[in-house]
Amino acid sequence: MNESDRTSTALMTDMYEYTMLDAALQDGTANRRSVFEVYTRHLPEGRRYGVVAGTGRILDAIEHFRPTEEELRFLSDRRIVSPATIKWLENFRFTGTIRGYREGEIFFPNSPVLQVEGGFGECTLLETIILSILNYDSAVASAASRMVSAAKGRPCMDMGARRANECAAVSAARAAVVGGFQGTSNLLAAQRYGFKAIGTAAHSFTLLHDKERDAFVAQINALGRNTTLLTDTYSIDEAVRTAVEVAGPDLGGVRIDSGDLGSLAQRVRHQLDALGATKATITVTNDLDEYAIASLQTAPVDSYGVGTMLVTGSGSPTCAMVYKLTERENSSGAMQAVAKKSVGKASVPGRKLAYRSYEYNLANAEHVISGTEEALAGFNPEPDWRDLLVTYVDHGSINEEYQGGQAVLKARDHRARALNELPIGALSLMRGEPILPTTIETI
Repeated sequence: MNESDRTSTALMTDMYEYTMLDAALQDGTANRRSVFEVYTRHLPEGRRYGVVAGTGRILDAIEHFRPTEEELRFLSDRRIVSPATIKWLENFRFTGTIRGYREGEIFFPNSPVLQVEGGFGECTLLETIILSILNYDSAVASAASRMVSAAKGRPCMDMGARRANECAAVSAARAAVVGGFQGTSNLLAAQRYGFKAIGTAAHSFTLLHDKERDAFVAQINALGRNTTLLTDTYSIDEAVRTAVEVAGPDLGGVRIDSGDLGSLAQRVRHQLDALGATKATITVTNDLDEYAIASLQTAPVDSYGVGTMLVTGSGSPTCAMVYKLTERENSSGAMQAVAKKSVGKASVPGRKLAYRSYEYNLANAEHVISGTEEALAGFNPEPDWRDLLVTYVDHGSINEEYQGGQAVLKARDHRARALNELPIGALSLMRGEPILPTTIETI
């Protein structure tokens, strides 16, 4: 089932989106052409880059942003909006245009990650759902990317479902794959997006049986010799010995979920090899983050299962993205750049173009060009500048290329390419400034 097959998303929003719509309809400004921009003023402290994730989910949500009769009754009964606005909402469909960084792209402070253009009323209704998706998904994908880099080519798997809200767990699994993860324990995410599903048994399965050997025999009988056996319920040494005795040299692998993972992995690797299970793999779990994974780079670990720190963005569960009006039609019918001047929260007026420049095939700067539609129409970027914006929605028509499971895998591949083009300092886990400077030019 695709995300767009589910129920309406029209109430996944804040009340003031609807009250603004109501007031704008009453004073005649609701249909004024407007441009909203999503960006973050800063990355989480010390981070070198962020990864865009969630745009495919936004497209799914927009498809279903259609108030049902029951939702319209709720809005009416609570007197959140007027009867005239209820009438306006009856056949609501987003008819605007959305452009932005493609999913899996690297972003920095002030990157125009998403631009939403259309009538003020239809654009303002989408603010909350867009921010809730982009902020969380991009936070998880950014953390996942750091973990994947630390893993140095060894697979990372999502095991965070039990550490998040049941709906967020599915979103996190998707974002983790955008960030470079190879699979998930969450079956709904695996079904919805076609991801590899992983998982065998927990400690409770071992404890259920009179002997650890009985549990291993039962698991092998059910799943085959290529399964992965959990070895730290009692004694790891004894469990590994029993695992090889039961499965033979064709044992698929073992999992370690506690203790000094590096030292234990080294000892288990030697033990497996000595017992003839030279092809058996070692998976480690237990509250891993990018720093723990980096500390295990020299250990004989074959894959990592990551839970809590993945679904919480490794300490940064949001990207602090905001949704700001940057250009709108004035009372004369002309488009006019606008901005807020609040202390510490000032915005840059005008719609944006975004490019990345390269030297010797290595990215060296982000370039954001701001201005009115008329001014930007004549802008000519430098020959080595790469356009970062793609069109997701064109006058209400959604580009299906960016939806579904294959789009997630393409986003994962794009993240890998984009990260490979950054200066090597982007991979550092040491605190530092964004790896690329961002210049903002108003024309």
